[in-house]
Amino acid sequence: MSLNLKSQIANLESGEYECLANLNIYDSPECTRLATQAQAGRHLWITSNDVETCHGTSVQVCLCEDDYPGWLSITDLVLLQTATVPYQAKSFSESEIKKFLPEVIAFTHKAMQQPNYYLWGGTVGPNYDCSGLMQAAFRSVGICLPRDAYQQEGFTQPIDLALLTPGDLVFFGTPQKATHVGLYLGDGYYIHSSGKDKGRNGIGIDILSEQGDEVSQSYYQQLRGTGRVVKSYEPQSHRGLKEKI
Repeated sequence: MSLNLKSQIANLESGEYECLANLNIYDSPECTRLATQAQAGRHLWITSNDVETCHGTSVQVCLCEDDYPGWLSITDLVLLQTATVPYQAKSFSESEIKKFLPEVIAFTHKAMQQPNYYLWGGTVGPNYDCSGLMQAAFRSVGICLPRDAYQQEGFTQPIDLALLTPGDLVFFGTPQKATHVGLYLGDGYYIHSSGKDKGRNGIGIDILSEQGDEVSQSYYQQLRGTGRVVKSYEPQSHRGLKEKI
C-alpha cells in the first residue's frame, strides 16, 4: 500500500456519510463480487478505518437503511460526504403501507419496461437481483425492507397462499432457506427478476401454477410461502457494526 493511500485511510473518520452517487458495495475487501448497491442519497457508516484491516483497496461499511454490511472501494471515497443530519427511519402503519402498494407495483412494471438484465447484488436500476427489485420498489415510496430474500421473508407477516393480495411477497427456495422473491400482482401472477439459469435474464411476470411455462413451473416447484409487508424496517444502532462484518 502506498504512503498516500495509508494517509488517506488513516485520516478517514469512522462515522455516517451520505452517498453523492450510486455506489457498489462488495462482499469482500478485494471488491470483486457485488453484494449490494447504495443509491445516491443513501447513508452509510464507515465502520473501520484501520489501515491494517482495509487491505489497501477498500474500507468496511454498513448501510444505515438496512444494516447491510460490505466493502467500499477507496476510489469511491470521493463520492461520500459527511452526513449533516443522521439517518432517521420513517414509520408506517399497515394501513398506510396498503395505500402505497399500487405505486410499488407500478415501479416494478416500469422497471420491466426498461432494458434490463439480472444483476447479482443489483438494487439500483435498471438491473436488479430478485430481492434488490423488491427493496427498490418499496423504497420508491419510502418503505424500507431488509436486503436479502431470506431476510425479507423473516421480516414480513406470513400469510396463507389463498389470502394473497396484490403487493404481497412470494418466496421461493429450499426447505431450509428462501433464495428468491417476487411481488404478487393478483390473479395468480407475480413479477420478479430472475437469472439466465431459470430461462430468463431480467424482470418478467410468471404465474403461481404448475400449469405455467417452463420458468413458472421451475419456480412453483420451489415455492416456500408468502408474506405481507406490514411495517417499514427500522435499522439497529450503528454501535456494534464492526462485529457484524
